[in-house]
Amino acid sequence: MRSALAAGSLVSASLLVLGAAAPDATAPLPARMADTGGGSQLITAVASSTGSTTGTVTWWDLRNGQWVKAGSAAARFGAKGLVEGASRKQSTNTTPTGLYDLPFAFGIKAAPSGTAYKYRPVHASSWWCEDNASSSYNRWTEPRPKDCRATESEQLASYTTQYAYALVVGFNYHQRVRGRGAGIFLHVNGRGATAGCVSVPVDAMRRILTWVRPWSEPHIAIGTTGGSTVITRY
Repeated sequence: MRSALAAGSLVSASLLVLGAAAPDATAPLPARMADTGGGSQLITAVASSTGSTTGTVTWWDLRNGQWVKAGSAAARFGAKGLVEGASRKQSTNTTPTGLYDLPFAFGIKAAPSGTAYKYRPVHASSWWCEDNASSSYNRWTEPRPKDCRATESEQLASYTTQYAYALVVGFNYHQRVRGRGAGIFLHVNGRGATAGCVSVPVDAMRRILTWVRPWSEPHIAIGTTGGSTVITRY
């Protein structure tokens, strides 16, 4: 939960092509976005502004060329709000905006029945390395390597509520930038706002895990309803 996003994110920061027809304001949110990652499943995590710590997570299916809502839930964001992923700094308690893939799921509890996504069980030796000096920066490690300090990392089993079920968000994951942040997940709600992740109630997290399919190339888009981080730019 010490959060962060990366330069090599899947974000398409470009706006709609000049001269293109404006999207129908009544169309489903994914249909109004510049990019949805190219798959047929999308999760949108939307806050009202960059200063918000709450919002809505909605998951969508692309069926016969039309985006259809599969479910939604109240969401929580970083205690310091949201910030553009490409300029985020580690340990700022901000949630990175942008469009990201979902490398794999994990959890302290067994995967919900019907889960098809790659799901890693959490053990006592499972750590997420957030040490900027480590070769394992922003990676699951088991056990924790010697060059990854425990004080700069998360022992996943310690977060019994939040990491009962989780999906890894591909922020700063594929092309890691030191100091941008590590350990950004979609996970179960804790007591309040997050350290930079996106969280939802446990029943919603279970539903998402049984809904998401690897062959559908799912992505998550995190943004706001207005301003420079407006979700439709992604």
